[in-house]
Amino acid sequence: MSRVGKSPVELPEKVEVTIIADRISVKGPLGTLEQPITPNVRIEKIEKHLEIKLNDDSRQANAISGTLRALVANMVHGVSKGFEKKLNLVGVGYRAQAQGDKLNLTLGFSHPVVHQLPKGVKAETPTQTEIIIKGADKQLVGQVAADVRNYRPPEPYKGKGVRYADERIVLKETKKK
Repeated sequence: MSRVGKSPVELPEKVEVTIIADRISVKGPLGTLEQPITPNVRIEKIEKHLEIKLNDDSRQANAISGTLRALVANMVHGVSKGFEKKLNLVGVGYRAQAQGDKLNLTLGFSHPVVHQLPKGVKAETPTQTEIIIKGADKQLVGQVAADVRNYRPPEPYKGKGVRYADERIVLKETKKK
């Protein structure tokens, strides 16, 4: 069994787990998340933690046990504490403004960009050049952040564009005469 799959997932207080045949549902203060379970593995709830067990000794069952354990751990973390991604806008006149379930971006185009946020994801703009994307689903938060970044990725000469807060841009040297 994979090393990741062997370790149990601790359940904090206020998190409820429901395991039905081929699905696991995790409910917490920040929402509810569901994940399908393959027939190769099963999940057992033992007191205050979850354990992933193999149904057969196949290679696929071994691989999926670690993946499923990581997904379930992310679900538990998401419904209890949540996930967030921070983006920075670098460039003259680049700004962002969150309005309800929409994110209005001015990124140097001739038109404003309006990004519709999916259900379960919220955006905050503490300043005009900072965006914080929050949600319970790690994959969805990361995908929304990648979609927003994709409107204007950082360019390699001046570094202008939308970048992750912890991203380092290696700037190229300009052409010399």
